[in-house]
Amino acid sequence: MALARRSSNLLKPLSTASSSSFLHRRSFSTDDSTTITIETSVPFTGHNCEPPSRSIDTTPKELMTFFTDMALMRRMEIAADSLYKSKLIRGFCHLYDGQEAVSIGMEAAITKKDCIITAYRDHCIFLGRGGTLLESFAELMGRQAGCSRGKGGSMHFYKKDACFFGGHGIVGAQVPLGCGLAFAQKYRKEDHVTFTMYGDGAANQGQLFEALNMAALWDLPAILVCENNHYGMGTAEWRAAKSPAYYKRGDYVPGLKVDGMDAFAVKQACKFAKEHALKNGPIILEMDTYRYHGHSMSDPGSTYRTRDEISGVRQERDPIERIRKLILAHDIANEKELKDIEKLARKEVDEAIAKAKESPMPDEPELFTNVYRKGYGVESFGADRKELRATLP
Repeated sequence: MALARRSSNLLKPLSTASSSSFLHRRSFSTDDSTTITIETSVPFTGHNCEPPSRSIDTTPKELMTFFTDMALMRRMEIAADSLYKSKLIRGFCHLYDGQEAVSIGMEAAITKKDCIITAYRDHCIFLGRGGTLLESFAELMGRQAGCSRGKGGSMHFYKKDACFFGGHGIVGAQVPLGCGLAFAQKYRKEDHVTFTMYGDGAANQGQLFEALNMAALWDLPAILVCENNHYGMGTAEWRAAKSPAYYKRGDYVPGLKVDGMDAFAVKQACKFAKEHALKNGPIILEMDTYRYHGHSMSDPGSTYRTRDEISGVRQERDPIERIRKLILAHDIANEKELKDIEKLARKEVDEAIAKAKESPMPDEPELFTNVYRKGYGVESFGADRKELRATLP
């Protein structure tokens, strides 16, 4: 009962008050230059900073893009669930459905020159950075066409040309790496920032505070994004953290609490954070979000929380449904047209899966690539590639 009482804060009602899409959508009979002013679902809460305005300007095109892209992300994760249960995806697999607004809103506020690094719940972050469905499903199934040539799997998606640096399996270990990326940006005098993402389960890691201390000392353009989905594996946040107000954890570093189920709130917060980081150094964003699946595919997700809690969040805070309501309220598209977009997402996902299944598994010599600097380490050779030769510096 105590858990149910603590979890009630997850259910916050929605207010009814530019990146290119992944799908090929038809043109809607709306003027994309039309400006629509909306308000975030709940106010921002600031720590050592003045929160940004709740009022946000958008366009019909952006609303349709948000809906289309999140629908595709949702469908991709649902399909990954089925592939895992069919044993076509092996090993660890952490799904992002429910948290799509964080990726979508963040991408809308930044450029591909800004860096992103995250933990192992990375499929939709990769898609948001411009990755393809084929690369995603091929990597999930360990095929050559995958974004990491089939060697990384679910937890190690990368897209270096879009400044997406993974996909990391060690809890919290990506945070020092992200601060290192921000150090490089400042050293090179670049006008870009790094978004370092982690979950509430990693928020108690010592290396996070060590990295944040150095980032603050050197005024690095580092934005630490805590995706607080309220459960680190199967442990509720209040059972793991004496102070679960993660946006205040930086003490001397400013922070902002954001409704992570509202794509426009995320966009506004990320825009604010980027401007702050370039001028003043690091800032923490706590995204109040929720995952519908369990922690990973081995977790049913219903032993430490009630099904009523999950369905309640779906009904009252779902990020896709919020955008759907805005589109319908402003008469940008009708219900049938939105359903058609979701059907098209399903079709594109099914086609990508079929192509990914055709991709071969990596060759055995691939075991030795990307491990050591070229010219060093272990090399396989011979007619059958079964002989090994070690070269040391």
